[in-house]
Amino acid sequence: MRLLSLLLTVSLTLALAYYIYIPLPDAIQQPWKLMILDAYLRTAFHVASLKQWLGFDHQTRSFRQFTFGFEGILKEFLSTESSAGAVPGVKVSDISFAGIPVRVYEPPAGGEGHLRRGLMYFHGGGWALGTTKKGPYDIINRMVSDELNTVVVSVEYRLYPDVHFPVPYLDCIAAAKHFLSPEVLAKYSIDPDRVAVAGDSAGGNLAAAVAQEISVDDSMSVKFSVQALIYPVLQALDFNTPSYLQNQYIPVLYRTSMIQFWLQYLNIDLSLMPEFLVNNHSALQHSSLTPELRSRLDWNVLLTQKYKKNYKPVIVEKGSEGFLKRVPGLLDVRAVPLLAGPEVLAKCPRAYILTCEHDVLRDDGLMYVRRLQDAGVAVTSDHYEDGFHGCFSLTSWPLEFDVGKKALRGYLSWLQNNL
Repeated sequence: MRLLSLLLTVSLTLALAYYIYIPLPDAIQQPWKLMILDAYLRTAFHVASLKQWLGFDHQTRSFRQFTFGFEGILKEFLSTESSAGAVPGVKVSDISFAGIPVRVYEPPAGGEGHLRRGLMYFHGGGWALGTTKKGPYDIINRMVSDELNTVVVSVEYRLYPDVHFPVPYLDCIAAAKHFLSPEVLAKYSIDPDRVAVAGDSAGGNLAAAVAQEISVDDSMSVKFSVQALIYPVLQALDFNTPSYLQNQYIPVLYRTSMIQFWLQYLNIDLSLMPEFLVNNHSALQHSSLTPELRSRLDWNVLLTQKYKKNYKPVIVEKGSEGFLKRVPGLLDVRAVPLLAGPEVLAKCPRAYILTCEHDVLRDDGLMYVRRLQDAGVAVTSDHYEDGFHGCFSLTSWPLEFDVGKKALRGYLSWLQNNL
């Protein structure tokens, strides 16, 4: 009986280790912690898929609840107003800007006769996950407000599956215009010359698109002075860039997962993923994707050899007939900021762009660095050789990564010196 029990224990242990283990690059520190996080997310995804199959709820909503539940565990240690992790003195208000729910963080210092910085933040999560009110985003925005004497406005834009593009963008641009109005800036004692827009991942996409729109809107008397983009997703026409191929199996954002986020956001049938994996959706036969537009995301020109390595462009002669006409969002700069023309980029604010070597979105960010620089915009490119997607938010126990703490500190330092 004892032998049977021992064999069962060993078997279960080996099975669990097999499920958790994935090969990771040597540069990634604390690999087992990342593997355990990835195993949790994969398990949550499978359970959410089962719940949808059984007819209980949409897969994305169920998965969102799993992530909220995990953040609830962290909250016991960290970030609610009553916990020890709360930043003393930061005033938090849940209100709305132009009908869009936002969370406002007001620092304890200044405000009475002293102008403060202002920052609008858009959270990540593939336009489907995440919230301003729990977990890492709440913690980080409290830190920014307190350490930099900044009024932070974090936007709770609507998410898939309830909405698709362009709704999240429209929510963010409406909130941004409200925030930048002289009346609102005066209410919060914000210096109109020191207002930033920032975001990570899908939030970086929204921040870049909003910054572009505001920069060319002559009706806006106040514009963003800087933009901070954390591993932003900026294009959906080439899923065979070097970073997409190099990091396609690196957690926590797999290549197929990012493509799925795009399909959901643009309301495209998920069964078409194989077309996107081989770039059939951006084949040369599509006349609407002109050589000029292609040049704006030509990684063979925009990336240095260090990042191109030995990868070759995947260019398809004939692909899905009429695809770009059926899905105009693929060429809409509000969804794909990397396609913006040089005349738009030239008006954009100074930029901080954080990229990670082990992230499928690395090349999106690096190409945008180059395009902004070519347009005459001052850009700080902050690249982490040991970084992976999501690390910026993984700075608190038990999901505390050294590279995440470095990335967060780099973001805070840049804002301190440039905003």
